[in-house]
Amino acid sequence: MQAIILAAGMGTRLGPLTAENTKCMVRVNGVTLIERLLGQLEGLGLSRIVIVTGYKGDKLRGFVGTLGTRTKIVFVDNPVYDRTNNIYSLYLARDYLLGEDTLLFESDTILEDGVVEGLRDDPRETLALVDKYESWMDGTVVRLSGDDGILDVIPGKELDFSEAARYYKTVNAYKFSREFSGKYYVPFLEAYIHAVGSSVYYENVLRFLTMLDDTGVHARRLDGERWYEIDDLQDLEIASIMFAPPDGQLAMLQGSYGGYWSFPKLMDSCYLVTPYYPPERLVEEMRASLPALLTQYPSGMERNCLLAAKNLGIRREYVAVGNGAAELIRSLCSYLGEGGGRPGIIRPTFEEYPNRLAGEPAVMRAGWPDFSYTADDVMSFFGDTPVRSLFLINPDNPSGNYIPKAGLLRLAAWAEGRGVRLVVDESFSDFADEEDNSLLRDGILESYPHLVVVKSISKSHGVPGVRLGVLAGADERLISFIKKDLPIWNINSFGQFYLQIAGKYRGDYARALGRYRAERARFVAALGGIPYLRCLPTQANYVMCELAGMRSADLARELLVRDRVLIKDLTPKIGDGRQYIRLAVRDTKDNDRLVGFLREFAR
Repeated sequence: MQAIILAAGMGTRLGPLTAENTKCMVRVNGVTLIERLLGQLEGLGLSRIVIVTGYKGDKLRGFVGTLGTRTKIVFVDNPVYDRTNNIYSLYLARDYLLGEDTLLFESDTILEDGVVEGLRDDPRETLALVDKYESWMDGTVVRLSGDDGILDVIPGKELDFSEAARYYKTVNAYKFSREFSGKYYVPFLEAYIHAVGSSVYYENVLRFLTMLDDTGVHARRLDGERWYEIDDLQDLEIASIMFAPPDGQLAMLQGSYGGYWSFPKLMDSCYLVTPYYPPERLVEEMRASLPALLTQYPSGMERNCLLAAKNLGIRREYVAVGNGAAELIRSLCSYLGEGGGRPGIIRPTFEEYPNRLAGEPAVMRAGWPDFSYTADDVMSFFGDTPVRSLFLINPDNPSGNYIPKAGLLRLAAWAEGRGVRLVVDESFSDFADEEDNSLLRDGILESYPHLVVVKSISKSHGVPGVRLGVLAGADERLISFIKKDLPIWNINSFGQFYLQIAGKYRGDYARALGRYRAERARFVAALGGIPYLRCLPTQANYVMCELAGMRSADLARELLVRDRVLIKDLTPKIGDGRQYIRLAVRDTKDNDRLVGFLREFAR
């Protein structure tokens, strides 16, 4: 058996990285793609490795010569690499295909160790390596029969996304038997080149072969193994994270702050949304309006404030709408900073507020073991430590501590009497067992003009992709500042349309929250059976846990590397010498999966 590597492409989308080097000489975590692939092929007992070069071919050949590869290397040059595609590179190596069984690779794909060996050892003679189609994938896909036969090959431009659940993505790695190459592939390859041309992909030949009866082509399905095709700088960044050493991978992922759908088979148990909302009908309604939402401008601030006020049941003049709560927090802290005075916070908490505040805040520390506090605790501490503004997350993040509505109203009255600006972030309050807990009521806002309420719609409604947040208060000067401070078109059409239709689904939302509360109780009870975990009481859509006899960084790293699960390591944030994690509450299936993984660490 031999291997053929197609490495003639220019890689122009990688910009300066390929100005003087070939695409396969780009480094992922310090190792070039070609060096990694040759290392994986080295121990397979191959007769030769054929590399088809083109762009910067001399440089690639010189570099390969420095690697000390023991397997015989043969180079084939594609002199017209800039006017042809990979079908022509493979055509130039056709005589090798006819000589013996072949493993075929493209040089811009990075594969997990063991994938190449598994392809060689599969007893089936002719294989295409495939993976279940996901949204981050691009290019050619196939549909499979029950016995892994390839029913058809579908170019990326012809994908029917309504059929996505039936697709498998080709991974640009194949095994061709000598018989298959001689009887089918090479004759069709030559005919296709002469009939259609050389500026297409070699997968097109496979597409035609699937129309024949029993050519013997099957799929080898990946089952969680990592791979990535690197075409541009974003691909390179994702691949660098996926294939980073364990400690580096965790840090790099957390530094992405989301977008985890672009990382294959990663379960996000870190970021916080409800799994039971929105309902499918709401999604269908948005999908039906997609062309208009994608191609037309949204309304400005005032129209979106009207829509938000309608949904919240409060006066339009009291509301500002943000591109997520984070945008509103920045503007609010800017406004409060102009007036001077010391702000007050309670730690541990959501750090976006202290990160945006001007000046050093007065800090009340919620104490071990449960990081709990009441309205009376807050009033007592800040009664002795005067502040100009006070920031309260309720339920708090990451502890899940919750102050009931009656306590919040007493705190609002206390703050009003002292001229203290009280900011209550109720982004997670919908998940609390106390259902009527919101301060977003005209009467409440009017009774306490120093009160400001912030809420992330993205989190509570499970729609972080539309980026929606609201800020409300009866202080007209403050609200006017916020609206003027934000861009007039800060909300995109998807966010505006969501605000427009959300009211129709209030019943669905209430039912989703009921399901969520029940699942949270079940999940926390299951976590309580894990001996090294101590779960803090929570009213939010996450649970903070203290670890015994285990480092949180080690657990987070192992869950990511071994199980492809991302959790929040809280130990650096808390800083009291103990070990803590935060787990998002997802649906039953995902929660049971995570509990199973966590139990394995107790053995």
